[in-house]
Amino acid sequence: MRTSVGAAGVSRLPLLILLLGSITAIGPMSIDLYLPAFPELTRSLHTSESMVQLTLTACLVGLAIGQALIGPLSDAIGRRKPLLVGMAGYAVASVVCALAPSVEALALGRFLQGLAGAAGAVLAQALVRDLVDGPMVASILSRLLLVMGVAPVLAPTLGGQLLGLTGWRGLFWVLTAFGVIMTVVVALFVRETLPHERRRSGGVAGTMRTYRQLLGDRRYVGYAAISALGFLTIFGYVSGSPFAYQEVHGVSPQVFGLLFGLNSIGMVAASQWNARLVLRSPSFQILRRALPFTVAAGLVLLLTTATGWFGLVGLAAPLFVLMSSLGLVLPNAGALALNRHPESAGTAAAMVGMTQFVVGAVAGPVIGALGAATAVPMAGVIAGGALGMAVIVLILAPSERTTRGSVEAGQEAEREAAPLLH
Repeated sequence: MRTSVGAAGVSRLPLLILLLGSITAIGPMSIDLYLPAFPELTRSLHTSESMVQLTLTACLVGLAIGQALIGPLSDAIGRRKPLLVGMAGYAVASVVCALAPSVEALALGRFLQGLAGAAGAVLAQALVRDLVDGPMVASILSRLLLVMGVAPVLAPTLGGQLLGLTGWRGLFWVLTAFGVIMTVVVALFVRETLPHERRRSGGVAGTMRTYRQLLGDRRYVGYAAISALGFLTIFGYVSGSPFAYQEVHGVSPQVFGLLFGLNSIGMVAASQWNARLVLRSPSFQILRRALPFTVAAGLVLLLTTATGWFGLVGLAAPLFVLMSSLGLVLPNAGALALNRHPESAGTAAAMVGMTQFVVGAVAGPVIGALGAATAVPMAGVIAGGALGMAVIVLILAPSERTTRGSVEAGQEAEREAAPLLH
């Protein structure tokens, strides 16, 4: 197993997981905190549901572009500097959002938020890949999901409570404060993990060669596509659930926040189970066994929203199963992709993240264009993403070989990691 290459040694790995999880939480915080404010934003800025959802899409597009730029840059100059600049830029972009006079200005601020916040999304994964190899990548990514999972649990609930006190602008001032705190955290505690001898040069031409190499790897592309479609289901849920719960079923912003948080708890709990499973079973095997639950939940959700069966329960129950199963699917898909190209971890993580947010960005406009008066568009996007993942797994399955060596490597990694992660 690769150990630390810098001052952030293996003995500090639990602290590093906590710090990186908090930094990565900027993405979920940006997306989830203002979800309960969607109906208020529509009224306050005198705009439509689709335009409000466009502000979410703008953030996702910024996250995608930012990762495409920051990932290769970090392979060339190291991880710490891009991360520090990204966190500071995020705080400034949040101020732009808080002061936005129109939905168009808010969309611009959200794009800038995503562009800067992408540093946390991509570099946390690259830092993990700098430090460890093999099954431990999936295990630590699952641990990161525990820390960053607190954000989607708390953010909608906190947003719903703050909404009545501060209005939607106050939510973005909260994100400003979070960005400032994370800038200080990075400056004080995050140290460089990529030594000069492992950095990649070559400028734009070298970056393009690396991207071509990644795109030429069929299995890497397949794992990245599974991650992307997993995020399509998540963002279909994220962009459609505020209207599905509040407009279609009439729940309050506070109750919506609690239901949203419950689903996040299910996803986080499954990811922590996965952190132990990957040290005993191959990642692809776990992914393949979890995916049928994702597909079944997506199809049941489509049925219940189309027919109205079981009312609110018919909406909430399959969403809980779906989100919980993704806690097993997504960490393994991401780890399988990163393990294919350890020599260019920043670019590999950027490609995975970029495709995740590009595909996820489609969900909001599609659901908004089809209308907020029904939950069927949201369910259709979710079911489509789940079925797409299943097709890719079937294509990849013949080339995957479950060997005894991979399980033994996981058991050895568990023994090495035991004093660090348990």
